[in-house]
Amino acid sequence: MSLDRRAALALLGALAVSGLGAVAGSTARTRPDLYDCEGCEAVGERPPLTLGPVWPLAGPAEPGQRLLLSGQVRNADGSRPASGVIIYAHQTNAAGLYANGSNLTQWSRRHGRLRGWVKTGSDGHYEFPTIKPAPYPDRALPAHIHLFIGEPGRRPYYIDDVVFDGEFGVTPAYRAAQELRGGSGIVRLRRRADNTLIAVRDIRLEHHPDR
Repeated sequence: MSLDRRAALALLGALAVSGLGAVAGSTARTRPDLYDCEGCEAVGERPPLTLGPVWPLAGPAEPGQRLLLSGQVRNADGSRPASGVIIYAHQTNAAGLYANGSNLTQWSRRHGRLRGWVKTGSDGHYEFPTIKPAPYPDRALPAHIHLFIGEPGRRPYYIDDVVFDGEFGVTPAYRAAQELRGGSGIVRLRRRADNTLIAVRDIRLEHHPDR
């Protein structure tokens, strides 16, 4: 998340606490700032033809609690699954750091090692096997996973980060301040028999300003 997005979220949270705020864009059909997005270029760093609906963000040797992030992408009115949509994800490690990135691109360096891409099939489904991220060391934000969307023939945009209901930083103020891009990013974790945490983040595509 950029500093601008952090500042905006903090401001919206303060407004919500004071009773003056409202959920940004919760009823709007289009967002004039939809394409204002730091890091969206990373969506296009892998050829779409090489992608499928599953990408392991974290390998089996990565330290941390195993987590499976999955969901279904639907079109903007929610009437059908959306195919051919690229989702780019990146997250902190179990220490709260974007660590061990490469110098291949600006975003491979800044976003760290735990990043990846999926492309939805006809059922709109996606999966990111990973670990549970930790909050930043300064505890400025809840633990989160960043998601960016690339629709065929459209400019990419970010959607609300995945955060974990009932955990650090997911306060009433945070909930009230959500932009609701792609729907709410607050997910409730459940635990599978093998101790893997399950997070389901369904996504509704945004209406584009030129529609």
